[in-house]
This record gives sequence, C-alpha cells and structure tokens, in this order.
Amino acid sequence: MLSSCKNLRKIQLFLVLSLSTSINACSIIPRSAPTADSVVHDAALPDAPFALIEIEEPVIEHLARWPEPSFYGRFGDYRGPADQRIGVGDVLRVNVWEAAGGGLFSAPANDLVQTGSHSAVIPDQEVARDGSITVPYAGRIPVLGRTAPELEHIIVERLTGKAIEPQALVTISKNVSNTVTVTGDVTAGMRVPLSPRGDRLLDVIAAAGGIKAPVHESFIELSRGGRSLRVPMQALLTNPRENIYARPGDVLTVVRDKLTFTAVGATGKNAVIPFEEVSLTLEEAVAMAGGPLDDRADPEGVFVLRYEPLGLVRSYPGISPNLLTHNIVPVAYHLNLRDPRSLFLERQFAMREKDILFVSNSPVNDFQKVLMIVNLVTQPVFSAAYAVSTVATLK
Repeated sequence: MLSSCKNLRKIQLFLVLSLSTSINACSIIPRSAPTADSVVHDAALPDAPFALIEIEEPVIEHLARWPEPSFYGRFGDYRGPADQRIGVGDVLRVNVWEAAGGGLFSAPANDLVQTGSHSAVIPDQEVARDGSITVPYAGRIPVLGRTAPELEHIIVERLTGKAIEPQALVTISKNVSNTVTVTGDVTAGMRVPLSPRGDRLLDVIAAAGGIKAPVHESFIELSRGGRSLRVPMQALLTNPRENIYARPGDVLTVVRDKLTFTAVGATGKNAVIPFEEVSLTLEEAVAMAGGPLDDRADPEGVFVLRYEPLGLVRSYPGISPNLLTHNIVPVAYHLNLRDPRSLFLERQFAMREKDILFVSNSPVNDFQKVLMIVNLVTQPVFSAAYAVSTVATLK
C-alpha cells in the first residue's frame, strides 16, 4: 500500500511540474485577463497593437503640458464685449425732440400754451427682413448692423432742415439678435439678451437659472460660427481665462456627464467607477477600486489603458511605426508598484475619462490553479487507493 501511495505521489508531482512548465506555452490555465509578461511581450512585437509607456516623471510632465480642451484656445477670442448691433427682429423705440413748438412733432393743441421743446414717441417697430424701419419725415432708414448711437445720428441728419433743431434717442426695447441660446441641463432654457457692458459665459448661464447637476458632472458645450467645443465647467471656475465673453448667436448647452473609469483584473472591485471630482489621480483610482488583491495581484503589472492623440504619442521613444498611421493611438501606461518611487508617481499621474485601470494576476496565482487542477484529477485516485488499502488491512 505504501508503495502504491508513493507511486501516486510521484505521478502527482509529475503532473504539477508538467502543467507548470506549460503555463506560458498554452492556454490550459483559465485566466480572466493577460499577465503582465503577456502585455510587455505583445508591446515589443514589430507590429505591436499598442504602445507600452513606463510611468516616469518625464512622461507625467509631458502629459501635464498637453493642452486640454479650451474655449480660449479654440476660439482665439481675446476681444472684449461685442458692440450691440441692431439685427432683424429687434424692436426699436424712437424718441424725437424739437427745440421749440410749432415744428413737425408738436401737437397743435399744445402749441398755444407751450413754447419750450417738444417731443414725439414713435411707436415700437420691429426691424423687418430688409433691415429697415420707418421714421416720419425721415423715410425708410436701413438699421441692420448699426448701433443705437449711429442710428440716432442718421435720424437727426435726415430731420435737419425739416424739424426745429431735432434730437433723437433710439432704444432697443426687445433684443432678439444680441442673444445667446442656453439649453440643456439648466434650470430654465432660454434666450438670454446680452447687455451692453458684455456678458461672460458664466453670466449667461446664471441668467438662465444656473446648472442643475453638480459642477464635476457638468460640461459646457459652446457652438459658435460652425464650430463646437465641450469643456468641463470646473475649468471655467478654476481658470478665469476660459470664461470668455459670449457673442451674439452663441449656443450654450449644459451637458451632464458622469466621468468614469473602469477597474479590471486583480483589484478589490471590478466595476465602472465614477469620478468624485473632475481631477483624479492614479493613486485615488487604485484606492477607489479596492487596491490590488494580496492573494492575486502582480504589483509589477499595474496598467492604465487609454487612447491618446497622435501628436502626443509622437514624442514617446520606441513607438511602432504601424501605430503612427492613426489619429489616435492605444497606449498602455505601466507602473511597477514594487518600486517605492511608484507611490509618488501614481499621485502625480492624472486619470482621464474612460481610462481602464488594469492590475494583472500574479504568476503564483497560475501555479495555485495548477495545484487545484492536479488535486481534482488525483484526489479520487488517492481516495480509492486509501479505501482499498484500508479494506485489505482489515482482512
């Protein structure tokens, strides 16, 4: 009986060694994700499907210098507030004064008792499609694209010689052309008239009642002149330069969008995890994912997977030429947590929307799986041999 048990032990040991040496040669071991060695190996291929970049201080500095989406940079709008120009659909009110009674705009009944200046209020007029309004005795006046002071000067010129020392005052009683459309996740979507002093983007959003979502989940999309750009609202609050002046015809859309990253592999939680604020570091992301598991994780195999613009990737050394033919490049940023410096590096590395945080399994974990498989195969044999030997002993 002892001889047969020893033989079975030898067989079990042989199976363990055989399966262990074949771990890297085939896929007999069930895995939920690639090992760190597999990722490094594939990245070194001549036609590598992705770039592997070590997280080091120069890389972190390079990423920090890469420009984020910017209203100030995209629209190149360094000007102050726009002048209030009259447009189609605006409603104008015109007041005309004369220096003495008896003129064009004097009421006959009042001329008998009044000798001072007289005025007349011309009914509100909407600027027609031809861009003109009518002023009595001045005729049809083109107003499109003019300011109120410019129009006042034209009216006075046309009435000079007809009225007694005329003066005019033009008021835009209903501003339609100098407005910004605010829509999306705001308290009240509306057309917001721009004031003559000028209004910045946050002023316009405040006039519409403000946003409804938390700041870190709110994005401002500005459409202007056929171009659109989306920027986190937090950027406008932290960088006043991004809070540019609104222009007539702008469309502001407030979009609520939860920033998330995905945690997979040997972490305490495999899930889609939302950012709790706009900025999130790798250190915080690892903690939110439950950290690497002691019994499964390979601390040398922590990766952040994302797509990067070609312009950013070009400066990295050793990039496979086939990757440089695309506008966006898949990149795996690698961090070795066995290195004490990594604790400081992960605090500086910024996570981005839709990043994948991947912690690979330890090779020891595969060996444990081999032992489990061998036990499943040999345990029934050992049990049967033990039962037979027990019966033989009793006899």
